[in-house]
Amino acid sequence: MTTPSTTVDPVSSGTARCRLDVTGMDCGDCAKTIEASLASLPGVEAATVNFARGTADVAYDLATTDRPALVDRVKSLGYGARENQPPASSGWLFNVGGMDCGDCAKSIEAGVRQIPGLASATISFATGTLTVAPADDRLTHEAVIAAVEKAGYRATTRDPSALATANVPQRWWRSRRVIETTLAALLWLVGFGLERAGAPRAASAIPFLAAMALAGYPVARAGWYSVRVRRADMNLLMTIAAVGAVAIGRWDEGSSVLILFAIGLTLQNLTLDRTRRAIQALVTLTPAEATVKRDGNEQRVPVAQVAVGELVLVRPGERVPVDGVVEAGRSSVDQATITGESIPVDVGPDGSVFAGSINGDGALDVRTTKLASDTTLARIIHLVEDAQASRAPAQAFVDRFAAVYTPIVIVAAVLIATAVPLVVGDFREWVFKALVLLVVACPCALVISTPVALVAAIGSASRRGVLFKGGAAIEALATVRAVAFDKTGTLTAGKPAVTTVLPTGRRTAEEVLARAAAVERLASHPLARAIVEAARADGLTLPAATEARSLPGRGARATVDGEMVLVGSRRLFDTVPPAIEQLLLADERDGKTAILVGTSSGIEGIISVADPLREQSPNVVQSLTKLGLRVVMLTGDNRHTAARIAGLAGVTDVRADLLPEDKVTAVQALQQGMPVAMVGDGVNDAPALATANVGIAMGVGGTDAAIEAADVALIGDDLAQVPVAVRLARRTMAIIRQNIAASLLVKAVFLVLIFLGVTNLWLAVLADTGMALLVTFNSLRLLRAGPVPASPARSDPGSPSVTAVHQLAGAG
Repeated sequence: MTTPSTTVDPVSSGTARCRLDVTGMDCGDCAKTIEASLASLPGVEAATVNFARGTADVAYDLATTDRPALVDRVKSLGYGARENQPPASSGWLFNVGGMDCGDCAKSIEAGVRQIPGLASATISFATGTLTVAPADDRLTHEAVIAAVEKAGYRATTRDPSALATANVPQRWWRSRRVIETTLAALLWLVGFGLERAGAPRAASAIPFLAAMALAGYPVARAGWYSVRVRRADMNLLMTIAAVGAVAIGRWDEGSSVLILFAIGLTLQNLTLDRTRRAIQALVTLTPAEATVKRDGNEQRVPVAQVAVGELVLVRPGERVPVDGVVEAGRSSVDQATITGESIPVDVGPDGSVFAGSINGDGALDVRTTKLASDTTLARIIHLVEDAQASRAPAQAFVDRFAAVYTPIVIVAAVLIATAVPLVVGDFREWVFKALVLLVVACPCALVISTPVALVAAIGSASRRGVLFKGGAAIEALATVRAVAFDKTGTLTAGKPAVTTVLPTGRRTAEEVLARAAAVERLASHPLARAIVEAARADGLTLPAATEARSLPGRGARATVDGEMVLVGSRRLFDTVPPAIEQLLLADERDGKTAILVGTSSGIEGIISVADPLREQSPNVVQSLTKLGLRVVMLTGDNRHTAARIAGLAGVTDVRADLLPEDKVTAVQALQQGMPVAMVGDGVNDAPALATANVGIAMGVGGTDAAIEAADVALIGDDLAQVPVAVRLARRTMAIIRQNIAASLLVKAVFLVLIFLGVTNLWLAVLADTGMALLVTFNSLRLLRAGPVPASPARSDPGSPSVTAVHQLAGAG
């Protein structure tokens, strides 16, 4: 099977480029169909669809079409499609320093989005990173950095391939903001002491003003920039309140506002450093150097210089530097940091190892399969960062609310300060109440109520081998009421093995197996791999196969020795003789999958394949049921085998004999009454994964397409992570609801206190910053989530054990 390749033609200055994730493609012909259709769309100048990656790269005229139109065109062909933000390996990343709050981040983002040539920009206050996607050649790194610096913040370009350049928080006592806040607090204490000692007013005003200048400059600067980008944020509210207090002679109150606000922001940033260190903990898992065997010598080289295909020596106790396959040696490898699996995995020749895992007591020669910048660990780090920068629907709602709420508060404060005194009198009293209203109404805690919780949850999950593809995935998973499982490779172990080969015609068992393996040699389905491995284990020579084609839900076909050979289920053959049908039923009652091999003239043999149930499947089904979820099994296998596996797993709702499109229909039927999560291995169930409210891909430690297509990706091959992910998602949303409710409640209480005359500026700002800290601490509880239950020890010695091919009596 070949991957289509199209050269992107030179494009004009008004051209933008984008990448779409495409699901549901079964072969190179599918890719060519999508490619041709996209190319025919008005405004599209060039299109390249990559079947292997499951992506479509499109160059299009900005004045003629847009990205939603491209997505709709692919969907109109019956495939799944969604816009893919440029990954960390190809997008522009910047570290941003000096941000004190979520509003600072929003102001920077608003400013950056005004730069010509920008497709999208997303900044994460929690991680201190800015992700920029260029639309065309007008955008430059210098323009982005200049826009950030114009706002008064620092930005540095980050090389996505250099993992060590992550935005690492510095020692807290060396932070400029900590030093400035400490000095400002000391000056405020001096002013307070002078005031209490009865010193002249001018004497106490000097340290108060100095404290305000030191603590208030960053706040005023951020507030001014928010005005320039036509936003009203909490920095602006605090600045107006402080200046207003000074204007009516309340030096102490004005300085108290800024000092307490600065202290609150400093403490908030120090606590958020815990989430930033979560990524740094992943970054430090990759060793800086690797021992490479070149020309018979061992050389220590930087890990970034290790090429694909080189032989790397991993000594006992060392971390594996790159992804690869063991060529020589045996050992146990601790992969807990990658897969969340607490028990070391035994590996030997042909076994896979991940960068960042710890080698046990045996030396390993590892043939590298990925560059250091493209290892599973590197992709985990990039995915975590991308996810942390994304916005969930709950966060989007809070942002929209704050965008309307803050201007309304400013207008209300102006009316209270100007209109009310005309009726009631006492101008100074009502101006002071208006200033207190500005501080009380500051949306600081509300703004960070959602993103901090999401960042903490994503960081916590990533350490356990669960990758949420953003806050939207967490929110969606928390609402699901049904979980649909694929059978092969999900509820079952995904390591099927050939048990018998039964010739039913003129060919021997060896010939039947060899011809079937020739047809399935390029297929990726577990059953196909089992057939190929069985043929190799028996040392069979495979005949040449041409015109190979996958037939989703039915099998595969190819031309072998001049005739078309079919390998698959009953659906491939026009008629199945009664004697063979009885043999198939016998296999199915035993829980095996029977694969027919033949031609248009008849069936040549039956290959029986068994795939054992995962040990943890019954417990996982039971756990999900206790969580109130409906569990369904979807499979293309026959109803007898499906019923047997379902019975062992404890699943009562079984849908069998399903083609890939039938699985989509089954998921859609379930969605009529409830949100649905689909769990699969991404091989034959990609359309169903894309259709479900949440797609969960299993065991994707080395599968690029599955990681990219899923909403949730389980790096390990541990089914027990599914209920763990559901519980974490529910807990996250519960904490977000707590944060939002508490923030609004405190605002309501203090709004009442203002008009009762029992609060002042410093108490109001103490309540605001205190609530922000409580929201942050409440969110960080997610970092202390319990560990994923350990799975039984497993071995991955590499090549499967040899399966004997049994010559059995033919059946008519």
